[in-house]
Amino acid sequence: MNSTEERDHPVRELLGVPDFLRLWLAGGAGNAMRWLELLASGLFAFEATGSAFAVAGVVAIRQLPQFAFGAFAGAVSEAVNRKLIVVLAMLVPAVVSAVVALLAATGHLVLWHIAVANLVSGILWATEMSTRRRMVGEVAGPHRIVNAIALDSATNAATRMVGPLLGGVAFEWLGMQGAYALTALVQAGGALAMSRLAHVQVTRRLALASLPAEIAEGLRFARTRPTIVLVFGITIVVNAFAFSYAGLISPLGLGAFGVSPALVGLLAAGEPLGAFLGGALMAAGVLRVERRLLFAGGAALFLAALIVMALSPSYWLALAVLIIGGFGTAGFSNMQTTLMLTEAPAGMRSRLMGIVTVCIGTGPLGVLAAGALAREIGPRDAVLVMASLGLLATTVLSAVLRRR
Repeated sequence: MNSTEERDHPVRELLGVPDFLRLWLAGGAGNAMRWLELLASGLFAFEATGSAFAVAGVVAIRQLPQFAFGAFAGAVSEAVNRKLIVVLAMLVPAVVSAVVALLAATGHLVLWHIAVANLVSGILWATEMSTRRRMVGEVAGPHRIVNAIALDSATNAATRMVGPLLGGVAFEWLGMQGAYALTALVQAGGALAMSRLAHVQVTRRLALASLPAEIAEGLRFARTRPTIVLVFGITIVVNAFAFSYAGLISPLGLGAFGVSPALVGLLAAGEPLGAFLGGALMAAGVLRVERRLLFAGGAALFLAALIVMALSPSYWLALAVLIIGGFGTAGFSNMQTTLMLTEAPAGMRSRLMGIVTVCIGTGPLGVLAAGALAREIGPRDAVLVMASLGLLATTVLSAVLRRR
């Protein structure tokens, strides 16, 4: 393929690289199963307790390790072979899912089992940004990084769409045992595929005592780059104030809109559907906007869509505006990784992306806050309050850092 054809068909070129194909497929399959389990565990918690706060707690436990361990995972992946970390990040959750399926099949599954399973799998999920996601950009090469990250972001959006859909259907038709047996098989298959990856990395002795100093060095560097600070700040806002709506999907669908578990899964898939379409346009090179504008503007569009969704009198209108909001998250998530890989030197990328993971890990705090609000004022008003505060914070951050 000549250089002109490569520019005309960037996605085809990327899919012709075997290592990129493995990283892309295994990552997509693993992420789909994570989102399936999040919805299934939320439905299980709501049926067991009838409490929106219990649902929010179960979802938060799965995501909280990103906040607690994300920075350390980034520092570790500078020293330890990233291929090994990625394989373990799929294999261990596969074993955990198999145990949950067995407990459900024998009638012994209770809520605290789900909480522990989500915590263990969440710890491994905390390595995603600083290992597999970094490897995707590096395998693609500097000249294809925007297209590679856009394709991976679009795929992640597709997994957030397909995962909840499968979760709702699997929970309704197969129960918890069937849903978790499926995730165990898929994640084990992904681990096997990743074990065949040809990954070369210079490793070094892991010195745990030096990890805090290495993280601090990354933060000092970040302070000199307003774009990186913008990524950190808006990532916190979007995950804490916007994506917190995901913890209320089950009470919104089952309670506020009065629909079936399958339609709850469809509602959860609305924003990812829009993100998939937007990411596909960026991967193909059709949609091109200045990177920082696309990042901050995408976050603002998503938050505005959540406000409209919370005010919607109709399930189908709520679904439609979530799809529109997904175009915003496509720009946000794509530029989140692209800006970090292009602004940070190679020796600091995993550390800084680990810090991004910590910022993403503030999401569970938002989920818990939204759950507490929902208990007092209902799920609709809780989403409205959180999204309005997030939109205000995004506007202020963008204005302040633009002046810098």
